[in-house]
Amino acid sequence: MDCLKLLETLDIFGYAGICISTEDSQLLQNSLLILQTENHFRKCYYWGRINGLQNDYHIAYGYEKDCMNGQVYYYSIDGLNWLLLPKATKCGRFLSPLSINRFDGDPSIVTNVYNANPPFPPNEDPKTYYNGPIPKELKEEDRLAAIVESIMEDAAIIPRGAWFKCPNGDVIENPSFEGLCASDASHLKSYLHARSPKEKWSTNLLSRPDYNYALDFLDSIDLDVPQDCWDMQFFWGGRLVILHSLYWHGMTFFHKLNSPHYGFLYVGHGKKNLDLPFMY
Repeated sequence: MDCLKLLETLDIFGYAGICISTEDSQLLQNSLLILQTENHFRKCYYWGRINGLQNDYHIAYGYEKDCMNGQVYYYSIDGLNWLLLPKATKCGRFLSPLSINRFDGDPSIVTNVYNANPPFPPNEDPKTYYNGPIPKELKEEDRLAAIVESIMEDAAIIPRGAWFKCPNGDVIENPSFEGLCASDASHLKSYLHARSPKEKWSTNLLSRPDYNYALDFLDSIDLDVPQDCWDMQFFWGGRLVILHSLYWHGMTFFHKLNSPHYGFLYVGHGKKNLDLPFMY
């Protein structure tokens, strides 16, 4: 969510059950504007909040040129002072899904995840699952980076046409994007994952009769498995659409139809709902 639109978006997330006080929004907006200026970002976004036992982690990111590949992430405990969030490590990606406890709120804490929840069957060789020495300890800062990466991979979305891929490969925000109309907004194929595509371009080509590579280079969420992993709701007489990720409870996307105003926000515990495929 664009940091410049934090205050005007409060009522929208209220429909999704997410409450952010005016004081917190003003604090976040001011601190993110300073973060944007100090790092010379073209835009700066408030990503959301991961709730912890002692403290909560506020997450933000910005970019200078490429809005998809040039994102730089930061985290803060007080919403005022921002620290650079490290890149997700191989160890973090491996152990984060095994961490059953909630975040504590101290990024320096190191926990032994493997002994508490061993991931391999007792009679199988762990090397068939993990190449190299099996890690056991995980720093909470690395876990935070891995969880943020996973949520972005699975649940961060944009409306079709919001991003534009230039001939040189850079991805920029489409200055001519005017929003989705009511007929398009009711279809999941009009919403795209805000990360590098995993499907082949030919798969996306066959999914739309009006395919345009500059706009449809990303994967649409109608290809997600299971098909009912997104919940769509309309408000304001059909002028506002809100999508909830059922894999990552707390990830909410909104879009004001026929306008360029859209965004997403995550507020939750950082735990994936792995039971979703068995809930139908």
